[in-house]
Amino acid sequence: MLTRDHAYRMLGWRLREAGIDNASLDARLLVQASCKCNEIDMIREPGKMLSADEIEILGQFESRRLAGEPVSRILGTREFWGLEFRVTPATLDPRPDSETLIEVALKLLSGVDKPSLLDLGTGTGCLLIALLHERPDSIGLGIDLDMETLEIAQENARNSSVSSRATFRHGRWAEGLVGSFDLIISNPPYIPAADIETLSPEVRGFDPMLALDGGADGLDAYREIALALPSLLAPRGFAVIELGAGQGDAVSALCAAAGLKVSSITADLGGVPRALVAHLPHA
Repeated sequence: MLTRDHAYRMLGWRLREAGIDNASLDARLLVQASCKCNEIDMIREPGKMLSADEIEILGQFESRRLAGEPVSRILGTREFWGLEFRVTPATLDPRPDSETLIEVALKLLSGVDKPSLLDLGTGTGCLLIALLHERPDSIGLGIDLDMETLEIAQENARNSSVSSRATFRHGRWAEGLVGSFDLIISNPPYIPAADIETLSPEVRGFDPMLALDGGADGLDAYREIALALPSLLAPRGFAVIELGAGQGDAVSALCAAAGLKVSSITADLGGVPRALVAHLPHA
């Protein structure tokens, strides 16, 4: 027989022995999912026995994690900005680093009434949905090239109770878009094609290539986005764009060439310059 606490400790040990980072947290999440319990249940009833079905499910989870599959992919959900997002093989796994964009965007929107938002390459919708959740007076549009991804974003918007203010549309970046937006946000693919094989197995094996491959120099998406921004930004609007490591100067140059002014680049918690802010010169 196996208790919740024993299952957690044993799984954590096996994951650590396999060299998996955050083994203890991963083990706890997988035990909770297999037992359909939460953190409070784990604390209150550590000695509760797992059923045969729960042990079988946990064993399947363990095999998948040891094979390199991220916990978020195993469970089909990922937390971002305190909200739960469904993830599938078609969507990029939301990263804590991207929360830096939300922090920056909310500060920029602090004096804007009823802001209109645009998310280019929306994926799970995590950026747009987090902003809509924080700003109940806002409306937003999310664009993505992948139809399955758009369905997931719509589902996530419903689950976060913002679907009445969120619209999702199929498209390539800003192609064919008209109108103006108070804030445009984007986390485009920015990994140079030749570097993808050097990524961790958890990334290159499970994140969609469409959301990773930024072309030969990693800047293909930035080129398209920068050219589109001047016609889509409201006169006092801002764009908040996620950067890959070491890309600040190159993306700033692309924005300047498109007639934009880069006003700031904010680092994430790891110290990596992550969130670039650009706007029209008179904004």
